[in-house]
Amino acid sequence: MCRFFLWLALGLALGAGRLPAAMINGHGYVPVADWAVANGLKVVRGGQGNQITATNRVLRLVLEVNSQDAKLNGVAVRLLFPVAANRSVPLISQLDCDKTIRPILYPPRQPAGKHLTTICLDPGHGGKDTGNRVGGYNEKTYTLALAQELHDQLVQAGFKVILTRTKDEYVDLPLRPALANRKGADLFVSLHFNATEEGKNEVQGPETYCITPVGASSSNAQGDGADYGRTPANRFDQQSMLLASQTQKSLVHNLGATDREVRRARFAVLRDAAMPAILIEGGYMTHPAEGRRIFDAGYRRLMARAIVQGILAYKSIVQSPAPSSTPTKPARH
Repeated sequence: MCRFFLWLALGLALGAGRLPAAMINGHGYVPVADWAVANGLKVVRGGQGNQITATNRVLRLVLEVNSQDAKLNGVAVRLLFPVAANRSVPLISQLDCDKTIRPILYPPRQPAGKHLTTICLDPGHGGKDTGNRVGGYNEKTYTLALAQELHDQLVQAGFKVILTRTKDEYVDLPLRPALANRKGADLFVSLHFNATEEGKNEVQGPETYCITPVGASSSNAQGDGADYGRTPANRFDQQSMLLASQTQKSLVHNLGATDREVRRARFAVLRDAAMPAILIEGGYMTHPAEGRRIFDAGYRRLMARAIVQGILAYKSIVQSPAPSSTPTKPARH
């Protein structure tokens, strides 16, 4: 009798558009196949059953059981939680459905009459804070050079641009998003370059970060766990994920670079931004070839162009009318 009522409850839940949830390590999961059907995607299993591909006309999602690595429309993305399996049934976390995939499947739109016009660029480090140092090269020098090139290209594209620093000076981290907030910027873009420890100089490629959703740990946790509270940036989880995805896609495609994923972090400059915000690690100064390119003005010009194209792609999406076929309230699962 108990089993009967269990199956009855399950049937009612599915009939009402709700999926049965499994709890794994305290986090809610739903079956990938059921989530896909509820959102109009077709699922194909492959790779000895460990790889799952879900597709429709706007989304191609590739998942791997027991992995946080995924691909969303060809862009590598680090999931908030690994894909799990229960008796060979693949499960995906509800938080990833809501905060990682939904912004791509059901892109957020700008409020009517609100246009994306002002961008705040944040050249990382400066003054006494050199950032990464490789040989005689300081990260702070090249983040500022990239920001200046990006400033000129964004202005040419019709944007108003604010910089958190215009010279080699130290700016406290909280003051950077504070400036963007005070000036009413529509987007915040922090610029950095990466480095690895000695002996690991084979790592290369750009990474793009956006704010970590409430309830998840950051990709680079550093003591920042899932119990971290809500930040001002979490109001823009959906928009920041979409901006990060479009920017990472453009960087990888236009630079022919290794895709180091869209990732999540609660960096100080992201946490307090009251607008969609991303942090770009434009590549690894410690990689023999990529490092030389980063120090080259011509390559930084190409990188700036790729970032502009990513921002323009984001703008085109969020300022376009929502398609009539998109549900007013997309299925949460």
